[in-house]
Amino acid sequence: MKRTLALEIILKSLKGKGTKISLGLCLLLLLNSCVGTKYLKDDEKLLYKQSIKTSRQIDKAGLHDIYVQRANRRFLGLPINTLTWMYYLGLKRFNKDHSTIIHSKQDFIRKKEKREKKFDAKIAAATSDRKKANLQFRKQQKLDDINFKIENGNLPMQWGEKVSVYDSALVRETVEKINAYAFNRGYFHATTKATVNEKKKRVSIQYVLAEGQPFSYDTIIYRIPDSSMLFIMRSAEDLSKIKKGDRYDQKALSDERDRIDFLMKDHGYYDFSKQYIDFQVDTTYGHHHSIALQISISDPVNRSTHRTFRIDSIRFRTDAGIPDRGKLRLTALYKDIRFDYLVDQYSKRILRQRVFLKRDSLYSRDKTFATQRQLANLDIFKFVNINYDTTGGKFIANIFASPLDRYSWTNEAGVTVNQGFPGPYYSLSFKKRNIFQGLEIFELNGRYGFEGVAGATDLGGIYKSTEATINMSVTFPQFLLPLGKKAEDLGKFNPKTKLLVGYTYTDRPEYQRSNVTFSNTYTWENKRTTLYSFTLTNLQVIQSTLDPAFDQLLTDLQNNQGNNLKNSFKPSLVSSMIFSMTWNPSNYGNQERSSYFLRIQAESGGTLFNFFTPTYAVKRDLEIYKYVRLGVDFRRNRVINKNTSVAFRFNSGVAYAYGDNKSLPYEKYFFVGGSNSVRAWRPRRLGLGSAPPPLSTNPASSGLFDYRYERPGEIMLEGSVEWRKKLFGFVNGALFIDAGNVWTFQQVTPNTSEPTTAPWASEGNAKFFFDSFYREIAIGTGFGLRLDFSFLVLRVDVGIKVWDPSRPVGDRFVLGNFRFTGPYDSKREPVIYNIGIGYPF
Repeated sequence: MKRTLALEIILKSLKGKGTKISLGLCLLLLLNSCVGTKYLKDDEKLLYKQSIKTSRQIDKAGLHDIYVQRANRRFLGLPINTLTWMYYLGLKRFNKDHSTIIHSKQDFIRKKEKREKKFDAKIAAATSDRKKANLQFRKQQKLDDINFKIENGNLPMQWGEKVSVYDSALVRETVEKINAYAFNRGYFHATTKATVNEKKKRVSIQYVLAEGQPFSYDTIIYRIPDSSMLFIMRSAEDLSKIKKGDRYDQKALSDERDRIDFLMKDHGYYDFSKQYIDFQVDTTYGHHHSIALQISISDPVNRSTHRTFRIDSIRFRTDAGIPDRGKLRLTALYKDIRFDYLVDQYSKRILRQRVFLKRDSLYSRDKTFATQRQLANLDIFKFVNINYDTTGGKFIANIFASPLDRYSWTNEAGVTVNQGFPGPYYSLSFKKRNIFQGLEIFELNGRYGFEGVAGATDLGGIYKSTEATINMSVTFPQFLLPLGKKAEDLGKFNPKTKLLVGYTYTDRPEYQRSNVTFSNTYTWENKRTTLYSFTLTNLQVIQSTLDPAFDQLLTDLQNNQGNNLKNSFKPSLVSSMIFSMTWNPSNYGNQERSSYFLRIQAESGGTLFNFFTPTYAVKRDLEIYKYVRLGVDFRRNRVINKNTSVAFRFNSGVAYAYGDNKSLPYEKYFFVGGSNSVRAWRPRRLGLGSAPPPLSTNPASSGLFDYRYERPGEIMLEGSVEWRKKLFGFVNGALFIDAGNVWTFQQVTPNTSEPTTAPWASEGNAKFFFDSFYREIAIGTGFGLRLDFSFLVLRVDVGIKVWDPSRPVGDRFVLGNFRFTGPYDSKREPVIYNIGIGYPF
């Protein structure tokens, strides 16, 4: 179908009385161009879909990645191959002599010739060999990029897919790969049958895998002539990847080979390698479907045993890569390390704590890597390299560390999105390393930015929120605690102490708020998977200036509903201790394999104020807060295949104020709603419980029937499920369901004196009750796009309300009420557009 003909049909269909019928016909004609069979030759057939049927006993995770031939991806499972249409749209223009918007092959060839001439002229005019080499390098980079496009086509061709033409030979190859997949997992007698169904020009294939009974290990035998190695193997049997009764798995054997290799290298066998390890599998031994496994470690050539290596000495050069320029290098012995440097500028005591190699100790691969990692964690050295010198019959450990610049400046400009609308920011950072000669890091950071927020007293527009921050901190690579000799053993945990002084100013339509902060935080980690943080002291002096309308609103809430939110905006002194744990064992967020993440944070506010009243607060009439707060955030990303994943999140929190004012600092409340929360509600506007919101009285407001002010709660529950799929190029799609709400510990009575058009304004409950909270969980759904530029993910989500607990019972299901455009009222809910940076969780 020609483009001009399609356009003519569309224009004609929009006229006359049969508009709906014409639009439907027009849509069918347009979708016809996206059907893959259109691009087939007469003797070709389309590989429409394929599937693998198997029992539950075999892991299916990798099965769908072994198809030799892949079917074209379809739009929402419909017989519409949009990526195929995109490819041939690009191909059509690629084969032309010239194309305006989508480049042709000739366009790229002409561009290549033009670039070559331009660079050749610059190279000929260059006055130095260094400049010529630089230009030659840049020329090659540009030409490689153009050559790639000549070979792979223009952008639609790169993003799109060629039509998948059915090939029976590739079906046989897929059958062989499925059988090999099953064999490598212990199903030695597995067979696969391919059933091919043809309908018109479409072919569907179902592969039926009959696994049979798996083979399992009945006996595991060691054949290790070296008695020392045999003892090590016996001592570490509990860590083996292969145990008696396990099903045969080729990957487990590979993992076990690596484990044995690392095990021996951690016990002094420096020159040991995996070539000495051998596995012998015997399926004729013992019972039916049983395996006898023999693990062998052979001796080296010309020796009856493997040699162990002990460290004779340790040398540490702290300024590797820096030229001497005629200066005399200095050396100093600290404990068992000989330091080598031009200038004595680093604390040897701290460096020794990060080196886990000892003189006269056996070589250890694990301790070598741990030393390299912990020295790098200091943020003092550009790189750290460790090698061993075996010449002269000695075994010497050499540590080479190249220092980073002592002074560094960084600045950044960008767009930030927290829970509002995007806004620009600019940040500037200064860093001085080794400020007190003890490997400390001094940092001075400043940041200024603003973003759009919905007003607390009126949602009729978007207002600017400005925030300016300046922080000064010193980070020490140790715990500033009187630990004595015990501190020497803590280097493996990457201990740090951070002292911070900061000032934050926030200017919103409802209030201006300044916050002076002092904090003392200890951090450490365990096995690179768990990070701990303990803030022993966090002191904040907060001053607020309220807009008269917002001040009146808080007063009304306190007088009419018993809501003590107003106390959160009084001049105050906030003291707290905070402990947090972050568990990230599988590198959460990677797109190659499934991962999960857990963060737990506990906070006690005003703890010391239980024993004394601070004079500073009394003299200045500052409010003090006493509270406890706990938050739990769990996330999981399950990778289905390289194009599809499903992400889950559960987030919860509880905060209880036990001081005389029965209030929390405003920043310590929980909020739900927004681009990283329940996306069908505006930022921080969901809740409380089933209590209905006061509604905006501005009839011109697009948010006429949305919350007027933020809804801070003391109890929070929220969860999300998001299906993510790669669409084409850097464009990914998502479908999601969010649920959540916030509640209070005390009942908030409705403000019946407040004017509202909501018929259910006198109903609802804000207090958390175990027997009814589940009925007050709001539910939203929606869809979105993610533009993944590798260095940045730009996200746009459309949130749609499904279940609104603030409505009366029987009227809470509101999915059918959503509208993309106004006018809005209690029966016509607006969809919520969310813009974010990065994934929501």
